[in-house]
Amino acid sequence: VLRDDFRQNPSDVMVAVGEPAVMECQPPRGHPEPTISWKKDGTPLDDKEERITIRGGKLMITYTRKNDAGKYVCVGTNMVGERESEVAELTVL
Repeated sequence: VLRDDFRQNPSDVMVAVGEPAVMECQPPRGHPEPTISWKKDGTPLDDKEERITIRGGKLMITYTRKNDAGKYVCVGTNMVGERESEVAELTVL
């Protein structure tokens, strides 16, 4: 089972270059419990980069760069399928 509704959609974030950025999301309820990943401008985010951490539904960028700006979506996935959250915009000043 994978429901349609996200318990929490990420919201827009505005930060200055060099500041940390945090986006939070809670995926729909599902069985098995969905795993969470993030996409930026439609491309899966690589959390192998040191600055980027995905823990639970949180996306944390420790040292924001100009090129981190863009449209982010949270993706909840399990064996039934995947659901994408509403789009949240990260603005880097």
